[in-house]
Amino acid sequence: MSVDKQKVTIAPKSFPAYEQAVIESGSVLSPLDETVGALIWTDYSDPKGLEKTLAENPQLEFVQLPFAGVDAFQNVLNAPVRFACAKGSYREPVAEHALMLAMALGRVIPERVRATSWGRKFAASLYDANILIVGAGGITEELIKQLTPFRCNITVVRNKPEALTGATTTVQLADLDAHLPIADWVFLACSLTDSTRNLFDLERFRKMKETGYLVNVARGAVVNTMDLVQALNEGLIAGAGVDVTEPEPLPDGHPLWSAQNVIVTPHTADTNAQVVRLFSVRIKENLAAYKGQGDWVGLVDPELGY
Repeated sequence: MSVDKQKVTIAPKSFPAYEQAVIESGSVLSPLDETVGALIWTDYSDPKGLEKTLAENPQLEFVQLPFAGVDAFQNVLNAPVRFACAKGSYREPVAEHALMLAMALGRVIPERVRATSWGRKFAASLYDANILIVGAGGITEELIKQLTPFRCNITVVRNKPEALTGATTTVQLADLDAHLPIADWVFLACSLTDSTRNLFDLERFRKMKETGYLVNVARGAVVNTMDLVQALNEGLIAGAGVDVTEPEPLPDGHPLWSAQNVIVTPHTADTNAQVVRLFSVRIKENLAAYKGQGDWVGLVDPELGY
């Protein structure tokens, strides 16, 4: 029996907005059987479920994954299936969140919200600051736009040697250490891969300015958490804002909660409502592409792992 490119399955959970996106793409929502070629997978926390689904449905030709990061699905990315992820879909709210964390750190908001007395005068401004961003995807592109009014000197660290629009300088990962000592703000917006896991450890924190700040909206495992705690408490860096942690959720009583000048937000740079709305757009775009009626968006490169 041949695959019907009109048929699409949403699993393991569906939402009305996703079903509407399928309809608007001109496709047909269908139970998963041997005639269905496209699968919208909605659960990042169930990679084993996707692995089992692919094994049981060798006819599948296209799988849309729900988030920008695909580190949870590394075991299936080499399957003979076209994978797309949501990279770029949530760029605006995540970049906005990163900027918020940076500005709050620069005005020592963690200190001030707990204050019961007038306190010291302090401010670190983004204006004319040296910015280092690790990663060159949609979040970084959006963050560069948001930083434009601040006249920042922006260096982007990426895998490819190509320049990135809006960046003052673009370098590769091997050049990271050379640029850390001059960065006032370091933003992490990269994928989690073998080369970025524990990328920021005590050695790298020692290379940063004591007046430098770290903002992580990538994945928690890009940073060695206990090394970050030590770096904060010993004053190796001025502060950190993290929307992602390792482990995640961060347990009650974990030392990071009480570290010096840190803001921890519970992976809320993009909320469920934002994800559903923005992922619906990606579903519609890529179902059209699957039927040869548009361009693919967010295709995954199995070799790069994102």
